[in-house]
Amino acid sequence: MNRIAELSLYVIAALWAIWIALWIAAAWNVKRTRWRENGRTAIWNRAPVLLGTAMLIWPRLSPPFLNRRILPDAPALPILGTLLVVAGLSFAAWARWHLGRNWSGVVTVKEGHTLIRGGPYRLVRHPIYSGILLALLGTALAIGSVRGFIAAALVFIGFVVKLQVEEARMRKTFPDYADYCRHTARLIPGVF
Repeated sequence: MNRIAELSLYVIAALWAIWIALWIAAAWNVKRTRWRENGRTAIWNRAPVLLGTAMLIWPRLSPPFLNRRILPDAPALPILGTLLVVAGLSFAAWARWHLGRNWSGVVTVKEGHTLIRGGPYRLVRHPIYSGILLALLGTALAIGSVRGFIAAALVFIGFVVKLQVEEARMRKTFPDYADYCRHTARLIPGVF
């Protein structure tokens, strides 16, 4: 592994650590919960996310063939990966800030919950997930192994399962949610 690739992995780990710390701190100032998803649906969306996260954090848990590098050992990929992590985490943080006290780590409806359509929510209905997935893609590029891409795919699957539950609840809570869906992509503008 070249020096730039090694440095990018340290920078990416630091970016994720800072982002997680800020995320946890921001979780304390949210509205009270009026409705919460049940444990069964939560397991279906959390299990792939936790497995993907574990694959990234503890590479030794993965079989050795998943840790082999599949991308060229070129400085451009780790640099691009680091930039995608910065962009993705920044986008997710912007969405979290814009969501304000309506935010929750699980599918919930808060007391006085409002449908947010501004800021990053004009671009996609689930910008936090979009930002995290972009950051995971950047992380996978910097790692350069199959493990990184499988981990990102697992998180993507977990998010898709979660957003289906979330969107079903939003349709029940907000009569104009269907109209919002017609005009705004789920995760990737013009694609999905």
